Amino acid sequence: MSGAAPPEPAPAPEAMPGPFGAIARGLAGANRLAFGISMVALVAASCILTGSVLMRYFFKVPTDWQDEASVFLIVGAVFMSGASVQAQRGHVGIEALAGLLPPRLNAGRRLGCDLVSLLFCTFFAWKSWTLLHEAWTEGQTTSSSWAPPLWIPYGLMAVGMSFLAAQLLLQVATRLAPAAAKVNQ
Repeated sequence: MSGAAPPEPAPAPEAMPGPFGAIARGLAGANRLAFGISMVALVAASCILTGSVLMRYFFKVPTDWQDEASVFLIVGAVFMSGASVQAQRGHVGIEALAGLLPPRLNAGRRLGCDLVSLLFCTFFAWKSWTLLHEAWTEGQTTSSSWAPPLWIPYGLMAVGMSFLAAQLLLQVATRLAPAAAKVNQ
């Protein structure tokens, strides 16, 4: 157990005023949908892998598709649920400084981390969209005998990272909006 203060909960989308509230509600709905699909994808991946082990062990039936199908499902689940986890501030974080810093400095540290995360996720999303475009236009597939198209995992990465970048942008904007309102008064 750490002695740090608990993470600051994100404001509920319903409680946010103006355009931020509308954007937050839309993103929250997309996050709920993506999170639910991600849960189903993880269960499907575990069923595929378990069935594959049983088929190979008991029936000596080779299954060359199950690894890629499971990886695609897990990649999709990880990337598509990232924004939902970020909305709840549920990512693993190092709390060593949070407990030592005064609240004002800690808020600045958190904003700085959100800004760096936003920059990284925006870059990652952009690169994922370029990979998706290349895979789609060039008809890229995996090198296995099943050879599923690579646009599937790249598309999941691109959409998931775009949602995560949008969530971070919303969090940064809502954090900066009160500060900007105080400056304009």
